[in-house]
Amino acid sequence: ESLITESCGSSSMASVCGGWLAMAAAGVPMQKMVAGIAMGLLLDEAGGGGEPIVLTDILGSEDALGTMDFKVAGDGEGVTAFQLDIKCEGLDIDLMRRALEQAKEGRLHILRLMEEACPEPASSLPPTLPRQVKTSIDPSKVGMIIGKGGETIKSIIADSGVSNVGVEDDGTVTVAGLDDASIEA
Repeated sequence: ESLITESCGSSSMASVCGGWLAMAAAGVPMQKMVAGIAMGLLLDEAGGGGEPIVLTDILGSEDALGTMDFKVAGDGEGVTAFQLDIKCEGLDIDLMRRALEQAKEGRLHILRLMEEACPEPASSLPPTLPRQVKTSIDPSKVGMIIGKGGETIKSIIADSGVSNVGVEDDGTVTVAGLDDASIEA
């Protein structure tokens, strides 16, 4: 959940950036840094033939008065998600290409700033972060792991200190706990 107390721009794209930074600060291992940026568009509504203007990192007023709100999120290699809201009849492909190029430049700029602000990734998870491990067993052994009325799972939880043991019919076993020692037990 992201709580935005005030915004003069895209709160959803601020949430993408801030969410990644918060998880990194908490020591959550992630594969790639992601950032988001909101793009806008101003068209010459008076019919004067003026060139459309693609806006980068739009403000709230530019969103309200513009004809496009184009939110683009991604990493250094490409786009991972986007959302497009338009208030006009349609957009041509060249205009969308231009908006995506500007979004890429803006996203890469934000990623560089985030990289400067972001602490080094933690070498290990913080002790307060819950852990989860998945493994597979022979599906024919599922009943043995569960036990009569769940007795075996309850015993594993009580003896090891893990918070949960889940067993699926396909043999997938998920063990969750607050520390590595309890999960390994």
